[in-house]
Amino acid sequence: MEVPREVPLVSPPAPVGEPEIPNPFIEDPDATSSDESSADSQEGMTHSAEIVLAPPATVPTPRSPNLNKPVPANPAVSTAPSDDEDEEDVPELYLPGLTLPTMFLPIPNTDPLSTLLTKYIPPEKRPPRDLTGDYARSGGEIHPLVMTNSWRAVARQARDRIVEADPEDVSYILSLWYLRLSSLARMRLFNQTSAECTNLFTVLHAIEAPEKRAFLFDRVLPFELEVLYAKLKYWAGDHMGYLDALAALLHRCKTKARSTKSDPAAAAMWTERGSRVSLIIASQLIEMKDYAAAAKILEPLCVQSGNITSPTLRSAVARVYLQGGYVAMAAKHFAVVAEDPTADPVQKIMNAALFASAEGDWQRATTELQKILAADPENFVAVNNLAVALLNQGRLQEGIEVLETALRTSPSAIVTAEPFLFNLSTLYELKSAAGMDKKRALLIEVAKWAGDGLRTTCLKMPTN
Repeated sequence: MEVPREVPLVSPPAPVGEPEIPNPFIEDPDATSSDESSADSQEGMTHSAEIVLAPPATVPTPRSPNLNKPVPANPAVSTAPSDDEDEEDVPELYLPGLTLPTMFLPIPNTDPLSTLLTKYIPPEKRPPRDLTGDYARSGGEIHPLVMTNSWRAVARQARDRIVEADPEDVSYILSLWYLRLSSLARMRLFNQTSAECTNLFTVLHAIEAPEKRAFLFDRVLPFELEVLYAKLKYWAGDHMGYLDALAALLHRCKTKARSTKSDPAAAAMWTERGSRVSLIIASQLIEMKDYAAAAKILEPLCVQSGNITSPTLRSAVARVYLQGGYVAMAAKHFAVVAEDPTADPVQKIMNAALFASAEGDWQRATTELQKILAADPENFVAVNNLAVALLNQGRLQEGIEVLETALRTSPSAIVTAEPFLFNLSTLYELKSAAGMDKKRALLIEVAKWAGDGLRTTCLKMPTN
């Protein structure tokens, strides 16, 4: 989370003329209503499409539990009839259009990281990188490919399985489609993701029988694919349109949750989906720097069903207020977490460090972060924020040593954390004019471990 060096100690007035904000999902009592110049400090939670530590523009959460992971798969939906429905009520789905090879585009055999290696690193020093997308080395298992960020191989394997699949097995095919599209998005091939996703939904919307189309969208289509389809507007630059699409999904979740109250499992599923969409909306509002609106979305989620409080979400709300300069409101939420006996002690210390940073008390922030690292040296969020605190005290060499030690300890985890790489590159630049040599060495290390999809701008090495 990016914390300003100087922030007012009182909250500024609420913005005038705020846009209308969709009601948070958990608060719906009326069942009939309708509904790069400086280093970054971060504590990340991403959009649903991200898996690495998030850049400052996203909603922050603590390191544990780890929310920086792929969205869990949709609960298995079978087109087979249940005990409560007759076989004739389940329409037969046969969609050969979903398995056509022409639905897919070829994946480029290069990426921005290879471009940087070609420009800055001599051939004899370049680490080998496999850009073929060969998934045979994993023995056909997807998990090892995911753990090594081999998204090119995952996307290729998903495509091959789709083409070979039985057109009657629609649920299986759609799950592979989500795997394919999410892998392309993680590779930052947004134009290709948009094109293939458009091809997919064109086939789905072309189902002529209304009852079959309704059944597919309501019972078979993974919800994550609908969220991904909404994000096409974001990639096209239509951020307000993206918010509108998310608001429509949220309204659908609320409606479904109300209509399935007789089925607790289904109601819980739609409630959880609505909560996730609310988090995505808040994350987008933060990216648009509408911090007040994001906090308004998140605050009702701090108290979950059964009046169970969530220190994690309340801490996230406080950090959103810090980003917007609402220090008094942030202090209020931090105080609630500090008094909550169920809150993680590490979370409380991290909150204290971030609040000290907002007040400009970098020495106190350093002390708090060192407490965390004394108990857990591999808390890399604390490592990153400690480097920022040291930087703001002019202790550049100490900040570099902290980050380099973490890089040597766990390179596979660190090189995928873009804020970490950005901060280390910034410290190299500020330390000396020879910073480019250090960044070249960092580039080699990143190329060994990063896999596919790294946003190479975090290395601060121009390609032109």
